[in-house]
Amino acid sequence: MNRLVAVIGPTGTGKSDLGVELARRLGGEVVNADAMQLYRGMDIGTAKLTEDERGGVPHHQLDVLDVTETASVAAYQRHARADVEAVLAAGRVPILVGGSGLYVQAVLDDLEFPGTDPRVRARLEAEAAEVGLHVLHQRLSRLDPAAAAAVLPTNGRRIVRALEVIELTGRPFSATMPRPGAPRYDAALVGLDRETGELDRRIDQRVTRMFDAGLVEEVRRLEAVGLREGRTASRALGYQQILEDVDDAAAVTAQATRRFVRRQRSWFRRDKRITWFDAARPDLTASVLAELKR
Repeated sequence: MNRLVAVIGPTGTGKSDLGVELARRLGGEVVNADAMQLYRGMDIGTAKLTEDERGGVPHHQLDVLDVTETASVAAYQRHARADVEAVLAAGRVPILVGGSGLYVQAVLDDLEFPGTDPRVRARLEAEAAEVGLHVLHQRLSRLDPAAAAAVLPTNGRRIVRALEVIELTGRPFSATMPRPGAPRYDAALVGLDRETGELDRRIDQRVTRMFDAGLVEEVRRLEAVGLREGRTASRALGYQQILEDVDDAAAVTAQATRRFVRRQRSWFRRDKRITWFDAARPDLTASVLAELKR
């Protein structure tokens, strides 16, 4: 077998462990598709596998950014695709593993990411601050009704980005919005999920373990090297709650993670190419391997 395998689904389902096991069985290498695992030092709060847990399986796109750097899907797309293609060229199997939906899709599908212009963006952000987001959203409704319908009127970042793309390209922003079904690779998509109540319990236990393992201390170490100023890294679940000194940060993190899982499910369930598996089944690896060999 020499095709890309994607192991995707909500947080806490066991994707990382399955990815390593599939890589061992298939002669593969893992390509990370978790946006926060791109960051060096963000280990406990992202449930990043240790070197021992990786079992000698090569992993790509881990620890490639400092916490002060802003993650870019366009940059990730270039680098992750280069990794996938190098693994394929070596006659091995790339195993794309992660739950960041847009990052997964950026590798799998022919998505385009138009460039940016800091001056245009700054002007639009200043206008939003002066006249209100509703005015810019109304403008977006006139210029690109499809995009306006998909972007919440309160999502200032997306409204500004949509208007920026329209201004720079002369095309509707909706023409560049992600939609599954334009595959770049011959890929098998394996989805992992668990019963909602069980997954909620796993998330609660996982967050408790993270805080017991020193997540607060990890955040403080990273804060000393610029985490608070990092536009992407500072918003990671757990890290944000600790930086904001919220009361009972562990409980708030678990609650936010459960909400995030609901959004992940909504994203991935739209993609009908995914074959779903109950991650709790005892014969999970064997069942996935049998499906891949069909």
